Amino acid sequence: MRTLERCTGFAAWLTIVAALLLSSQSVAASEKADKAKQAAAAPIDASQYVGSDTCKTCHEDIYKSFETTPHWKTTFKKQAGGAQGCEACHGPGKAHVEGGGDKSKIFIFAGAEPGEVSKRCMSCHEYGEEHANFDRSQHNVNGVSCIACHSPHHAKAAQYLLVQKQPELCYSCHTEVKQDFARPFRHRVDQGLVECTDCHNQHGGFLTKQLRATAAQDQVCFKCHADKAGPFSFEHEPVKTEGCQACHSPHGSTNPRLLKRAQVNLLCLECHTLTQDSGTPPIPTFHNQSQKYSACTMCHTAIHGSNFDAFFMK
Repeated sequence: MRTLERCTGFAAWLTIVAALLLSSQSVAASEKADKAKQAAAAPIDASQYVGSDTCKTCHEDIYKSFETTPHWKTTFKKQAGGAQGCEACHGPGKAHVEGGGDKSKIFIFAGAEPGEVSKRCMSCHEYGEEHANFDRSQHNVNGVSCIACHSPHHAKAAQYLLVQKQPELCYSCHTEVKQDFARPFRHRVDQGLVECTDCHNQHGGFLTKQLRATAAQDQVCFKCHADKAGPFSFEHEPVKTEGCQACHSPHGSTNPRLLKRAQVNLLCLECHTLTQDSGTPPIPTFHNQSQKYSACTMCHTAIHGSNFDAFFMK
């Protein structure tokens, strides 16, 4: 009875949390829509804009690189008036030109405050699902602006205008994970079969480690490992409560199957002790851990969940 009450209370708590999240998202979306309407309604003083052809006279090399990118195609269609092409991002250039190229008369991204840089980029990019949570992203919070990873003029990777290809770009800051992908058992990121952004949303999200989620809010791992997703009649609780990382090291490991421990039984014993104090089923007394029962998964083969056996034996 108490278990039922706990489950009911927990379900009610989850419902409240979900409602609050949906409400906050709705408010945020409404605020963004209002800002977009205000920006669209704001009058443009076309007399302050000189056009990209004028920019080209001094910045020909940059212009030639720029006109091959998606930005060149989209900024010329951004809005009517003068805020097009180069000036769609850098602002009106009349004062800059009349000042003989005075850099203080126009916005220059290099050397600008990260927040101001990202604000300009997000004026166009904040409305898609990919960038909707950029304000709460760890990159933004830690002062990493858009141009730290992207270059509208000198991109080395055509897709997404990256300054460097993955994973080298990510490794330039996240050196602590680079060594994981050199271990004997790892996700093949260095080989290009998997990318960091397949699992992480670098532009922010609601999950820890900025992990991406499926439409059903399942673990990101299930996108590839769908056979482990279930639902199962008999579930292994850590899969739902702690996630795959309860047993696996996601980047790389010295152990097969990316396990956290070299011996399977030692991993299982972290939860399944000889006592019941932990609240999990204990190891039976007839299991001799030093001999034939040392690898739990030799018998408990369906360890991620089973539709036939409560002890995951099939």
